[in-house]
Amino acid sequence: MEKVSILHLITAAKNASPFDVNMGFDAGFDKIMPYTHVEKNEVVGLVQDAIFSRSPSGVKRESIFIGGRDIDVAMDMLDAARKAMVPPFEVSVFADPSGAFTTAAAMMAKVEHHLNKNYGGDLTGRRVSVFGATGPVGGCAAVIAAKYGATVNLVAHRSIADVQAKADSYNARYGVNIVAVDGTSEAVKVEVLKNTEIALCAAAAGVQVMSLVHMGQAKGLKIVADVNAVPPTGAEGVDVFADGTAISGTNALGIGALAIGNLKYKTQHALLKSMLESENKLYLDFLSAFEMARKSLLA
Repeated sequence: MEKVSILHLITAAKNASPFDVNMGFDAGFDKIMPYTHVEKNEVVGLVQDAIFSRSPSGVKRESIFIGGRDIDVAMDMLDAARKAMVPPFEVSVFADPSGAFTTAAAMMAKVEHHLNKNYGGDLTGRRVSVFGATGPVGGCAAVIAAKYGATVNLVAHRSIADVQAKADSYNARYGVNIVAVDGTSEAVKVEVLKNTEIALCAAAAGVQVMSLVHMGQAKGLKIVADVNAVPPTGAEGVDVFADGTAISGTNALGIGALAIGNLKYKTQHALLKSMLESENKLYLDFLSAFEMARKSLLA
């Protein structure tokens, strides 16, 4: 008799995300077991308890999902989980804290799709500016863009020091060259946009960081993508359903939160299913999510 499939959901947060629990069940896992308030030094013990409690054939029906809210903590936990494996006792692991990895991946896959469709070419050599730069979605999107050849600015909305610290951390961890720039006044924000082809809005819900006046002065702006579905949207004039729609009064195309969210859902679902179905063990992060989002756009 085949053993039930189990998704062990590990998070440093107080609560496991109901969104992730639902996604796990919808992807086909029979059982989901949450572990909350987990510290990084506890990951190895939890993983080895999971893998050594079944035979090598039974362990094939297990996977680990890492949630939480901090992308660096999630990546450290993913690394700890990988190092805890003792083949043939080995399971797949997928990190997606607060859905940030799959959301950023979906945003960048949509941007790349509309670049190819409307302007020719991909992210290589593009000038990208990220607003909402200290959040997890903005950070992941910045690293994806940089990894795939773009020149990337993290735009400071309040404190340039905080954004510089984020840029330094991403550069050291991921081997990229992201730059922190000042966007704390209306005038400097316009100057940033004048040198931007792709603007990514990943600010907190209900915070508008970009107006039509700002975008109208940026003649080279090609695409504005916004993950904020709560009014007011992060970028004025970008409807939540926009999917490559012209933004009135500008030269740019808009990609809205629900268009991104639909692809995010497909991407997370596909990655969870891949852990159940793959013969090889998978270690999935935001770069894996970007590759899956690209494939999901073609499906």
